[in-house]
Amino acid sequence: MKKVGILGGTFNPPHMGHLIVANEAFHALQLDEVRFMPNAIAPHKQLVNNATMNERLQMVNIMTEPYPEFKVETFEVDRGGISYTYDTMVALCNREPDVQFYFIIGGDMIDSLHSWYKIEELIKIVKFVGLKRPGSNSFSTFEVQMIDAPEIALSSTMIRHRLATGGTLKFLLPEGVEAYIRKEGLYGTR
Repeated sequence: MKKVGILGGTFNPPHMGHLIVANEAFHALQLDEVRFMPNAIAPHKQLVNNATMNERLQMVNIMTEPYPEFKVETFEVDRGGISYTYDTMVALCNREPDVQFYFIIGGDMIDSLHSWYKIEELIKIVKFVGLKRPGSNSFSTFEVQMIDAPEIALSSTMIRHRLATGGTLKFLLPEGVEAYIRKEGLYGTR
C-alpha cells in the first residue's frame, strides 16, 4: 500500500514549522508523500485577521512547490463548509482505497483528540502520528504513534503578530510565502 501523510490545518499563514513537521514525519515513517491539506472552515478555530481560503491555498502551493515529496490536497477547500477530519478522511479513503493515510498532528491537537468529531470512527480508518509541541502534554487515550522531532514553538498566530508589528520573519517563513503576503497586503502589511 502507498503510505501518505496528511498535514491538515488553517495554514494562516503556512510557515517553516509546518515544513519541518512534514519532513520529520516523511522520513520517520518512510512515507511516499506528505499532503498539506488546508481546511475551508476549521471547526475548532475562529480565524482573526484572516487570509481568504484561496489565499491560504495559494501560500501552501508556494511553500510546497520546491519539494517533490510534498503535495497539496485541496479536498476540503474544494468541498467548502466546515472541515471535519472524519468526513474528509472517509472520502479520501473511498477515493484512494490503496492508500494508508497517516494523519499528522502536533501536541496541542493530541491533547484535544477526545473532542474531535467522530473520533472513535476516525481512529479506525487513519493512523494518527504525533509530534510533541512546547506547552502541550501530547497525551491522548487514543492511539497516536509519536515520532521524535525538534519541538518548535512557532505558530501562525506569532507570524501574524510579527507581520502586523514589523518584526523579523527571517527563517520563520519561506521567502516565497512572505513575498506573497506582502504583495497581497495580508495580515496588516499594507
